[in-house]
Amino acid sequence: MSTAATPEVLWAQRSSKTDEAKNFIYLTITVPDVQKSNLKLDIKSQSLAFSGHSDSLKRDYHLELTFWGEIVESETKINHTAKNIALVLRKKELKEEFWPRLLKDAAKVHFLKTDFDKWVDEDEQDEAPEDDLAGSMGGMEGMPGMGDMSSMMGGAGGDFGGIDFSKLGGAASQEDDDDDDDDEEMPALEGDDTEEVKKGSSEKAAAKIEEVA
Repeated sequence: MSTAATPEVLWAQRSSKTDEAKNFIYLTITVPDVQKSNLKLDIKSQSLAFSGHSDSLKRDYHLELTFWGEIVESETKINHTAKNIALVLRKKELKEEFWPRLLKDAAKVHFLKTDFDKWVDEDEQDEAPEDDLAGSMGGMEGMPGMGDMSSMMGGAGGDFGGIDFSKLGGAASQEDDDDDDDDEEMPALEGDDTEEVKKGSSEKAAAKIEEVA
């Protein structure tokens, strides 16, 4: 039996002492070609456990993390793609300072790396564009393909088998289509139709004048 590989993990963070939505961890687990039916994810207040299998690569993955601080499991958001699993983990303690590190253990691990595409320095957070809060994931609230972990996991103990990603995928585009429909203007009346409207209005006005007289 082959030994499970430890996947590469990228991370970055934001912090805030007043805004919960700006107090979180970006976490990306690099596991290409792992279908949702072949993976399990168990997230607790201070830990994360992941296991998965890639049929195409014939490779098993396993990962266990113990966080430096606590997170709010129910606020976890996730995006599963053919290349990775990206998560946003809400920090429990509102604090202006960054976590000094991701893991409780200070020892360096070879698979954990800084996600420089999402990282900003602690003193530059306020200067970062608002959209930067969710980076390429598209926003904390409207994240394409994302969902609330508490509703997706549905008491299944972190088993991704209970997640219907097809329902999560097209939500944003559907809302955009609705917005486009609302923005469409009514076409201007032309030709005979316009004349009929004007004529009808004039007749109504004349009738009102006669009633007054």
